[in-house]
Amino acid sequence: MEPSYRIVPHTQTKTASINDTAGSLGLHDTFQYGLRSIATETRGAEFENRIAKWEETQDNARLTMLANVYGPHAPMRLLMERQIVSANSHMPGMPQSNIHLDILMGRDETLDPADFFLGMESGPPLNIHNEMERKLRL
Repeated sequence: MEPSYRIVPHTQTKTASINDTAGSLGLHDTFQYGLRSIATETRGAEFENRIAKWEETQDNARLTMLANVYGPHAPMRLLMERQIVSANSHMPGMPQSNIHLDILMGRDETLDPADFFLGMESGPPLNIHNEMERKLRL
């Protein structure tokens, strides 16, 4: 965890600019480089990188604020609790869910499409006894 108050992921340096495609007058050379569009200028890993690191950056800001308010023990304790909870296994026969980790990450108050579309009715029939027998090799 690097202490940072950044709430938006850091942008990478831009790989293409108007100077790369400029002619002698400083304008975009359409004949040589084609039409100028936002898609070609933003192509690359910059946008995908920011989306991929969005939650990590938000979590880092929360942990930094937690350390400044309560001291350095608070984020260490929270990270330790997350590690312990994520190592626990789930009950056989039940769908994979880790509500404890969701609470510690602050995702318990959000609604995702998975909350609606991946319910118990779409999974295999619930038969805990058979699952326990298979797990315990009885």
